Amino acid sequence: LEEEFFGHKKGAFTGAYTDKRGKFEAADKGTIFLDEIGDMPLALQGKLLRVLQQKEFSPIGSNEVRRTNVRVVAATNRDLKKMVAAGTFRQDLYYRLNVIEIKLPKLCDRKQDIPLLCKQFISRINQEQDRNIKGLTKAAERKLLAYPFPGNVRELSNIIEYASIVCENDIIDVCDLGPEVMEYGGVCEDTSEHEDSAVKFDGMKLREVEEVVIRAALSRNGGKRKATAQELGISERGLWNKIAEYGIEA
Repeated sequence: LEEEFFGHKKGAFTGAYTDKRGKFEAADKGTIFLDEIGDMPLALQGKLLRVLQQKEFSPIGSNEVRRTNVRVVAATNRDLKKMVAAGTFRQDLYYRLNVIEIKLPKLCDRKQDIPLLCKQFISRINQEQDRNIKGLTKAAERKLLAYPFPGNVRELSNIIEYASIVCENDIIDVCDLGPEVMEYGGVCEDTSEHEDSAVKFDGMKLREVEEVVIRAALSRNGGKRKATAQELGISERGLWNKIAEYGIEA
């Protein structure tokens, strides 16, 4: 980590065949972001403090003092005040870093962001994986809103990525969200009464909507075509034709 911060001189240690610039030198007159600052060893905290106070450092294996002028942004999910009290984080470094503090609430405290974040993640997944996921059912959205998200936004991102892999249709439903979410607060809820109305049809063509409705009805009726046809108000032959037209396996 010290090498990443400050670089090294050629010959400083075995394998140091050339000089290497550290991140603080590379970020001169710019910004450096230090993630999970609470995990930094105490021995390195003092060297970081020197950079922040005196704006200077020395590469490993060199007595040369170099100057740097950077804006430092640091982030942590730990309680640094408690770490200071416990002696695991330097008090002087804490106050040097904490010039402007931005507290980002946990995801469970800003659940209104969940639908927007899901939309963003789905858009990214569609681009990266060449998918065409339309969104989430209302039941899936309610399940996510009820979940506490101990892993915050990263966990939500992973949940949506998992759901995009396992979902059989182009709409993510409750049972696509993974066992931890699905089983939170009880077993997977029955979405049969509101599944069709929960699908987000915005921007879909009529035949796409029809396919989604047929697939959902088949799923509710366990693949039984007679019961499905009765529910949809069409003949069994008409349902057979639609299944063949859309290539639905039921």
